Order: sequence, then structure tokens, then C-alpha cells
Amino acid sequence: MSEDTAPPPSGATAAGRRLAAPLGVLAAVLAAFAAVAAVDPNRPGHYPVCPLLRHTGILCPGCGGLRGAHALAHGHPLTALGANALAFAGYLAFAAFWTVWLLRSATGRPAPAPRLTAARGWALAALVLVFTVVRNLPAGRALAP
Repeated sequence: MSEDTAPPPSGATAAGRRLAAPLGVLAAVLAAFAAVAAVDPNRPGHYPVCPLLRHTGILCPGCGGLRGAHALAHGHPLTALGANALAFAGYLAFAAFWTVWLLRSATGRPAPAPRLTAARGWALAALVLVFTVVRNLPAGRALAP
């Protein structure tokens, strides 16, 4: 049989191909979380210090993100939320997006295509900026790791 006349892939093979990308992304994310779970960011010397924090004393929007990932990997969502609420929200948003992607891929529908319009980009940048400013104010210390 030539390549042009090969039979179409079986249902299991086609489903496997459709699920390869979301499952590959899941494997990469799980590997990253496993690495952070294994090496505690609360103990000094394992990860580099945030340069903004080191040189200015200002918490960047990512400060506490690794500690939050470590807490989440160990089943402590409230600790993760306290370490970095913005990162925690990002983890939840990713989980929701990934779940939709997996379900759509499993049923043969096209993967979701989130569009970052200019308005959404500016809104996201404003959210990150406000989070950063507020967590560095005395009144916003609850948002500090």
C-alpha cells in the first residue's frame, strides 16, 4: 500500500494524537511542580534570590511564587494563596484552561485559542501592577509572602 492509500488512523490512534499535546504539557507542568516540591524554596541556597527584592527591598509580582508552588505541591492551597495570590490565581486559571483543552481534544473539537487583545493585555498589566504596588504598601502586607 502506498502512503496515499494508507487506511485512516484508528479511533484510538487519532485520539492519542489529539491528546498528545495537552498530556505533554501536563507532564511538563507536573515535572516542574515535582522539582519544586522536592527542593524547598523556603530553605536558602537552593534558588536564586529575586534581584528586585535583593537590590531594592521591593517585592516583585512573582515573589513567593515558588513557595506557593511548593505549598500547592504538598497539598496546602491556603499556604500557596498566602505566598503569592497572583501566582495562585494563575495556577487556577491554567488548570481551568488545561481542563477545557483536554476535554475539547478528547472529543475532537478544536483546542481553545485564548486571544490576548490589546484591552486584555492592558488589563492584565494593570492587575499585575496594582498587585505589585499594593503588596508593597503597609496596608497590603497580607499579600506579601
